[in-house]
Amino acid sequence: MTSRLFALLSLLGLVLGSLAVALHAQTGPPTATPKQEFRTPWGEPDLQGNWSGETLTPLQRPARFADKPVLSPEEAAKVVAEVLARPAQDRRSSNPEKDVQGAYNAIFNQKASGLSDGRTSLIIDPPDGKIPPFTPEAKKRVDAEREFLQALLQGTVGGRPGPISPRHAEPPPIYNVSRMNRADGPEDRSLGERCIPILPNLGAFYQIVQSPGQVGIYHDSGQGSGFVRVVPVNGSQHAPSRMRYWHGDARGRWEGDTLVVDITNFNHKRDFQGSRENLHLIERFRRVSENRLEYTMTADDPTTWTRPWTLMVPWTKQSDKANQIYESNCHEGNYGLMGILANIRAADRLFKEGKGRDPRTTDNATGADTGGGIEIDRTAQENSSNAK
Repeated sequence: MTSRLFALLSLLGLVLGSLAVALHAQTGPPTATPKQEFRTPWGEPDLQGNWSGETLTPLQRPARFADKPVLSPEEAAKVVAEVLARPAQDRRSSNPEKDVQGAYNAIFNQKASGLSDGRTSLIIDPPDGKIPPFTPEAKKRVDAEREFLQALLQGTVGGRPGPISPRHAEPPPIYNVSRMNRADGPEDRSLGERCIPILPNLGAFYQIVQSPGQVGIYHDSGQGSGFVRVVPVNGSQHAPSRMRYWHGDARGRWEGDTLVVDITNFNHKRDFQGSRENLHLIERFRRVSENRLEYTMTADDPTTWTRPWTLMVPWTKQSDKANQIYESNCHEGNYGLMGILANIRAADRLFKEGKGRDPRTTDNATGADTGGGIEIDRTAQENSSNAK
C-alpha cells in the first residue's frame, strides 16, 4: 500500500511537473528563486530524497553539560567514543527477556552518526536545552497516570512491596499509552507493542516525495513502525476541531525556501512528553546544501507546558539507490500482541484451576520478572499440547 501510494505521488509529480515546466517557459521564472540548484521542475524548493535523522545528541541537555550547549570537536569526539564503548546489546544474558531484547545487534541501535553540530541537546529553545516545566494541570495528570501504573506493579519483582493493589481492575485515569502490568485487552499494552507510531518521530529515516500542491513523507522507524504522511500545500484550511487524528491534521505552506507544516487536531490516545489532544506542532523543512536538510520543530500546548519549545535536527542525505526505504510491516505487533493476550488468558485459567501462580504477581511491564512469566509460558504450552 505504501509503495503504491508513493508510486502514485511520484507519477503525479512527473505529470504535473511537466505541465509546470511548460507554464514556466511561457510565464517566466518566479520572482524569488533562492538556491536554484535545489528546485523542482515547477519551481518549488526541492526536498526530495532519502534522509537520515539519526544522531547521538539527546533531546534534552544532560546535567554535566548544563553550561555547554556546543562542544568543541575534541570534546564531541570524546563523548561519541564514550557512547560507542558502552556494552553492546548483542551480548547474551541469563535474563530471558533481556536476552530476547538483545537479539537486535548493537549496530541497529547505535546512532553512530555522532553529535548534531556538536550540540549537547536537540532542543535549541529554551536556551537551557530542557523541556519547559509542566503546568499544574499537566503535572496532576502525569502524576495520576504514573501512580496508576505503579499500583498495578505492586507486589511484583519490578514494583514496590505490598499486596496486589485493589486498583488492578480499575480503568486507567487517561487513555493508556505505556506498558501496563495488565493485559485484559490491546489497550492495556503500550503504543509501541501495538505498532502505533506517533509524531514527532525523531531519529528515523525519511523519504520525501513532492508534487505540486502536496508533499509526501514516509517515516521508516523502529521495528517496522513506518507510516506515510501526505501534507497538502495548497492553501487549504484545517479540518474542524471535532475531527481528530493519530498524526494530527497537517497543512503546509512555503515561506521562501522553507516548507512550514502546521499540525493540529491530534487525538487523546497518543502522548508526546505529556501532551495529548491539545498539542500544536510547527515543523520547518529547509534544505541548506546538497546533503543537509534542517528539520526544526516547535511544540506548544498551554495545558501541558509553561511555554513553547523548539528543537532542530539536521538530516543527512542518503543514497537514493543504495539506501532505499522499504514499506514497513510491524509483524511483532500483529503476532506478538495476540501472543501476549493469549498467554495471560491461559495463565488466568491455570491460576483458577490451582495450577499456576496469580498472573497479577508477574511483572509484565518492566521485564524485571525472570521466573513466573517463563513458568506460565511453559505450562500454557503444555496445556495447549495436551488439549490437542
